[in-house]
Amino acid sequence: MIALAYADRASSGKPDPQVLYEWSTALGGLIQDGIVLMLLLAIAGFNARLLALRLPRRFWRTVGILAAALVAIYVFELAYTSFVHVGNEQGLTPDRWEPRHALAYVANAVVICTWVPFVEELTYRGLGYSLLAPFGRWPAIVAVGLLFGLAHGLVESLPIIAIFGCVLAWIRSRTGSVVPGMVLHAAFNVVALVAAVTL
Repeated sequence: MIALAYADRASSGKPDPQVLYEWSTALGGLIQDGIVLMLLLAIAGFNARLLALRLPRRFWRTVGILAAALVAIYVFELAYTSFVHVGNEQGLTPDRWEPRHALAYVANAVVICTWVPFVEELTYRGLGYSLLAPFGRWPAIVAVGLLFGLAHGLVESLPIIAIFGCVLAWIRSRTGSVVPGMVLHAAFNVVALVAAVTL
């Protein structure tokens, strides 16, 4: 996945910034992550324990962990972007709001804010973390974060996405569940998509 992401970026460059106004983007995201999910479930042997697909036991402790994680992510992002101007490197944010394509944008937003976090959290913080945890908690957190960052195929934004992946893996290690990470990941994507067309 990492090799494909960087090869695609090297050969095609950034996607068209209007890509979230196309229905095919939402459909492609559903299909691509559906294939990843099927492979993931086959590798995990449909073992819910390996996927950590369970609710965390302590609700308020989990809320506190999520709040701390959110602050840490945004503090790092603000510090990093004060030195490096990443702009729209991922290429998924449109230049302007186009009301005539609102339904396609909403469809893409639903995929990006529900389906994508679900599959990515099961992949990296679910099975990925479970397979790497025997090597130690912190090596697993760092490896999962780095792999997650690299899978996005970006260069300047890599540190932000890798740190985000590490924070999500840390949440998984503290709560024993991928569900809080799914919630935070979805919220992070919602903020990015709303900001893209409002700021």
